[in-house]
Order: sequence, then structure tokens, then C-alpha cells
Amino acid sequence: MKYSIGVLGSGSFGTAIASLAAHNSDILLYSRHTSVIEEINTTHSHLGYKLSPNIKAIDSLEELAQSCKLIFLAVPSANFREMMKAFAPYLSPEHFLIHCTKGFDTNFELDGNTELNINRSDFHLISDVIKQESSVIRIGVLSGPNLAKEIMVGKPTASVIFSDFDEVISAGIKALSSEYFAVFGSYEMVGAEIAGALKNVIAIGAGILKGKELGKNIEAVLINRGMVDMIALGQKLGSTPKAFLGTAGMGDLICTATSKDSRNYKFGLLLGSGKSIPEILDETDELAEGYRTAWIVEGLSKSLGITLPIFSTIYKVLYKDYPIDSAIKFLMKFPNYTDVDFI
Repeated sequence: MKYSIGVLGSGSFGTAIASLAAHNSDILLYSRHTSVIEEINTTHSHLGYKLSPNIKAIDSLEELAQSCKLIFLAVPSANFREMMKAFAPYLSPEHFLIHCTKGFDTNFELDGNTELNINRSDFHLISDVIKQESSVIRIGVLSGPNLAKEIMVGKPTASVIFSDFDEVISAGIKALSSEYFAVFGSYEMVGAEIAGALKNVIAIGAGILKGKELGKNIEAVLINRGMVDMIALGQKLGSTPKAFLGTAGMGDLICTATSKDSRNYKFGLLLGSGKSIPEILDETDELAEGYRTAWIVEGLSKSLGITLPIFSTIYKVLYKDYPIDSAIKFLMKFPNYTDVDFI
């Protein structure tokens, strides 16, 4: 096995990860699309960005596994289990897998017309899916305030590699660190996965407020109260507040919930500006993960018996035609708020 670094997924974030790692190593970038592979290998460009000649695009999962010990997985949550089933025959306990997916896996297909009580046994973190579908043991999570567009043009930021294994953290830091990309390490993997998925829902809500031109004060309140909801659900799922208050928690939330380069914030912005959800979905190249996550969280919170006013209200706006103005009035008058109750 060579020690080239692999990236599975040629979307915006997979391409950004490949570009970061290309500062330090040769990169194999897997894509299902022949046109993408030809573009990268012949023009050294993709998605409008110039890429390092160190990046080689391939369409073979077997070659990716045989050539690379460390592989970053940048695949949407809705497709993650299907991808792992296809990839698993080529993987072994020797591999390090670090996923960058900000979402959850469930035993149900997304159906906004169906209200579910999603039991804990029906709900899986992305790291759970890797364990369930493959023989890989050494697993990590990459999370942080990492907008792909900013990474691709060399703007500085930081991220965190979360894992139970020091060697995975060390490998991830070595692979991605550069003069404009700082990488930290942490063992709070469960909290990181939960925070990384939940912040996308809050970003949609913040975008809605921006689209309605309601000002920064109420956006700040939504982000703060959304973090309280995030921590409450995280504790129910076995996490501590610690991961939510760091770079991959609060840092990622602020970034995703305030930038037009965030797919989730832009989704909410378009919705708040008057566009319908079908219109937004039709014109969007990559799905905003928060749209799917809002549905999952609503079903999960019912099963767990927990009240999440911010998440529930955003869910109703997205799936139940709840008027945005009514949603805002409801949240302004919501009873029994405690400012901070998790420390």
C-alpha cells in the first residue's frame, strides 16, 4: 500500500480537502463522473478552480483502497451507507477513514409528509455506518468552520480531527496542515458528529431571518438559542457540551449560519426571500444537508421526549407550510426559556 492520501467524493468539499492535502502529498480523488475525471486529469481544474497537478482523479474504489492508507470521505449523508457498502469489500483494518459528512443516517428514506418517532436504534451517526458496513477500526471525523469556497481560494481557517485513536488524529493533522489551514485534535468524536449535523438546521433558520431582513439581533438570538437546543439533544445522545463549545461546534455554527457561501444559509435566505422549497431544490446543485437533518431531528426528539423549540419550528416551516411570520412570533413568546442550563 502506498501512502498517497485518498479522497472519496468530488463535490465542493471533497475537492477542497484534496486541494489542502495536495500541499503535502500526492492525492487520489475518486469520482463517479467520467466528465469530472477527464476535467481534473487533463485541465487540472474543477468547479471553476485550478487544482494541483498532484491530484489524480480515478473511478475505481479498489484502486483507491489499494493505494491509500488514509482516506477522507466527503459524501452526503443520504448516500453514505450505499457508498460504504460498495467500498467495504476493498477495505481492511489497516485503513484510516476520516469522514467529513455533516448529517445522520436513518433506516427511513426522507419523506416530509410522514411524521416519525425515530427510535435510537433507527438513528446512526456516520461513524456508526462505517463500523457497521466495513472492517475499518480507526475512524475519524473532520469538522470545523470550513467553507469550501474560502478554502479553495486560500483564505485562512482551522479545523479539528476527532478520533478515539491518536494515530488517526496525527495522520489527519499531517495530511491537511498548511500555512493557512490549522488543524487541531480532539477525542470528542460523538459530539463533533452531532454538532456538525445540527448546525446546518440552525443555518437554514438564520438564512430565513436574513431573507426577511429582520436584522442581526434576532439572527444572533436564533444562533444562540439554537446552540442550546443542539447541546440538549447532544446530551440525550451521549455527548458532553464540550464539543459544542469549541472550533467544530460554536466555530462551525457561526461560520455556517452567517455566510452566503454556506449552502444551508443560502437555502434559508432564498426561502425567507419568498422562493418556494421546490424552486430552491430545483436550482441547487448540492443539497443543503440541514433540510434532511431537520426532518430526522423532529422524529428523533419525539422518540427521546425532548422539546427543541428552535429545531421544531424550523421543521414546521420546511415541511408543514408553517408561515415564517407566525414561526417568529411563536419563538418570541415561547415560555420556560432558561438562558444557560447545561453548565
